[in-house]
Amino acid sequence: SDLQKQEERGELLQPLIFVLLVLCSVLLYFKVSLMDPGFVKPEEEVKEGENKGQGVVIPQIPGDVKLRRCGYCLVKQPLRAKHCQLCQHCVRRYDHHCPWLENCVGERNHPLFIVYLSVQLVVLLWGGHIAWSGLYFEQSWEWVQHNIFLLVCFLLIFTFTIVVLLLLVSQLYLISCNTTTWEFMSHHRISYLRHSELENPFDQGIILNLWRFFC
Repeated sequence: SDLQKQEERGELLQPLIFVLLVLCSVLLYFKVSLMDPGFVKPEEEVKEGENKGQGVVIPQIPGDVKLRRCGYCLVKQPLRAKHCQLCQHCVRRYDHHCPWLENCVGERNHPLFIVYLSVQLVVLLWGGHIAWSGLYFEQSWEWVQHNIFLLVCFLLIFTFTIVVLLLLVSQLYLISCNTTTWEFMSHHRISYLRHSELENPFDQGIILNLWRFFC
């Protein structure tokens, strides 16, 4: 049969891989959106100067910078933690609150968030290629009417691809510098960065930063 011939030629492998990538993207979405991003629990005892997830505190951070108690949930915040008013929790190594996930991106789910963006980008690029290959251009209104669905799909995929690509590139840049979106945007308002001798006291080089983040 035609199906068997296509299977023998390997033509069914690509659609299968595409479906598996889409499924993987959906599963990653729910995993990242539903998991604990690194909420600071009230019962946790946080020692002054602790920098969980970052190893030993970098010496360039001034010694007079004290760990503060959150004015909302009243827990003692570890270094690099921030209170999210939408989640109503303090989050360790807070990066940002993602409205698409309806969850914070923090210490625990940040690496999976990067994996999710990467898989999503591959799916979008592949889907854009499929949509583009289905278009044949003619300068007529009748052609537009017959291909309006493909045109809309291609424009949506193109828009989402640009958004995901920019977000992924910016995230990888910040990770390579060992900083977070919150620290990058609010550097002048964060005490342990504002009073530091270095612009970014957590930066230990691109390779070590990436290694510590992903491994």
